[in-house]
Order: sequence, then C-alpha cells, then structure tokens
Amino acid sequence: MNVISSLLNIQYPIIQGGMVWASGWRLAASVSNAGGLGLIGAGSMNAPLLEEHIIKCQEATDKPFGVNIPLLYSKIEQQLELIVKHKVPIVFTSAGNPMKYTPYLKKHGITVVHVVGSNKQAIKAQSAGVDAIVAEGFEAGGHNSIDETTTLVLLPEVVKSVTIPVIAAGGIGSGEAIAAAMALGASGVQLGTLFLMTKESSAHQKFKEYLIDLKQGETSLTLKELTPVRMAKNEFYNQIMELYKNHASVEELRTLLGKGRAKKGVFEGDLTEGELEIGQIASFINEIKSVNEVMNNLVDQYTKAIKRLPKQL
Repeated sequence: MNVISSLLNIQYPIIQGGMVWASGWRLAASVSNAGGLGLIGAGSMNAPLLEEHIIKCQEATDKPFGVNIPLLYSKIEQQLELIVKHKVPIVFTSAGNPMKYTPYLKKHGITVVHVVGSNKQAIKAQSAGVDAIVAEGFEAGGHNSIDETTTLVLLPEVVKSVTIPVIAAGGIGSGEAIAAAMALGASGVQLGTLFLMTKESSAHQKFKEYLIDLKQGETSLTLKELTPVRMAKNEFYNQIMELYKNHASVEELRTLLGKGRAKKGVFEGDLTEGELEIGQIASFINEIKSVNEVMNNLVDQYTKAIKRLPKQL
C-alpha cells in the first residue's frame, strides 16, 4: 500500500485542502467517503462551530477525516482540546511553527502533517516530529509562501531534504498532475481549488461560477508585506494595485484589507469587494462537479497517464 494511504488509513493518497470558508463537514465527509482524506478548515471557526462540524462529519462518514489548523490564530488551544475530546485522528497544521503543538498532538495519538513552502521549513517540521509534510508551491490559492517557489521546483528539493513522506500541493488539478507529482517523489497529493469548486464545498455558488470563467493569468500572489495570498483579480485586487502604484505603507495596505475580506468573497459571494482566494489551477476547471465525480476522474486520469508514459519514452 502507498505510504500516505497507509499512514492516514485511506484508499487513495489524495487529500482535500483545509480551505478557510470552503471546507466544512459536508465537503470533508464527502471526500473521505470517496476514498480520500477530507479536512475541515478550522481557520475560520470558533470552538463551538468547529465542534459542530466535527460531530456532523463523524455522523456523515465512518472513514478517517482530519482538521486543518493555521497556527497563526489565538484560538488554537481551544481547537486542539476539541480535536482531542472528539478523537479526531489526523491534524494538518500550517502557517506557523510546528514545534509548539506537535508534541501535544502526538501525545494523544494524533497523526500530524505540516504544510511547508521551503526546504528550511521542511527540515524544521521533521525535527518537530510530524509524520509527513505537505510541500506547497506558490501556485496554490490562499495564504502562501513569500518565496514564490513553484511546486515543480519545491517538491523534489523537499523530498531530498527529509526522510518522512512528502505530499505535493499547489497547481494540482488532474490525475496527470498527480502522476507528475509521484514521479518527483511525492507519496501523496493535496488539492484545494479542485475541491473548492465542487457541489459539496461551502464556498458561495456565485464564487464557484465566477471561477469557471477565470482565464489563465487571472490570479496573483500579493500582499506580501502582510501575509502573502493568492487571489483572483477583481475590483478589490485593483484597489490593492492602486495602493502599490502610489507606494502605500504597510498600514495603508492593512487598512484596505480590514477584516472579513475572505469571508465576504468566498463564503458570501461578494465578487467586487471580497478577497477571492483561489489557486492558479482554477483556469483549468470548467465545470462544477460532485466530489464523487472529481475523485473518479482523478483516479481514471492517473491510471491512463501511468499506462501512457512507457509509450512516450
């Protein structure tokens, strides 16, 4: 069995990204039921809401699922207590130092995976005792690495730097891309944008439909002075560019961003003033499908790609 499939006790080494405002219990349970690993995105949730999603996910699937926790928020301790209380088997951490919380999670028998954007971060995560690493290239949507290292470059470098399994992420939206990641040393893949654009995602329908028409080059990594984020270009993005044009200060950028921009765009469907967090691969996706359809397509595409490769060589 594949090392990630074995580690996470899943059929396919395909993980759904724990996206803020898009990854609720319905999406997570659907991905787990389809043979992958679903993740509840806890970044936007207070403790009572996270508990509700965990309970509903446990009711909707008897398969393993996990919770993604960005480490930059102040509510982490409460979230971790709930994860332990409800015996969630897997936690993906991101956007912070894994040293602080990994021992606590491991003590309670929880499998820990940490998301990194560089070799240095990968080595640090391994030293912290995590079970696996997600190497995420800057093609990915949402909060990202400031280094702008692509998945194609980052993945093989991280694989060489650590001895634990590596999961590829960023710009992966097909079975062929999964095959390419495996060829570069990945033991699994994590997909965000493709699952955000499914029927089961909690992203707003207007946002999903907007992304269907997105063209190549219509996302950008920006706001590096605050926290780097990849978003689709819209009126809010144009306002950011205007500030840069006028040599805006960090405080001016922070004031424009304000609070709740991602919720406004992703969850509430405000395509003008919302922060439309999404990955580059969105321009490749032209239909809103069910999770089952997506998983079946990924497996079929991967199988055909693997069979086709020897003939091309």
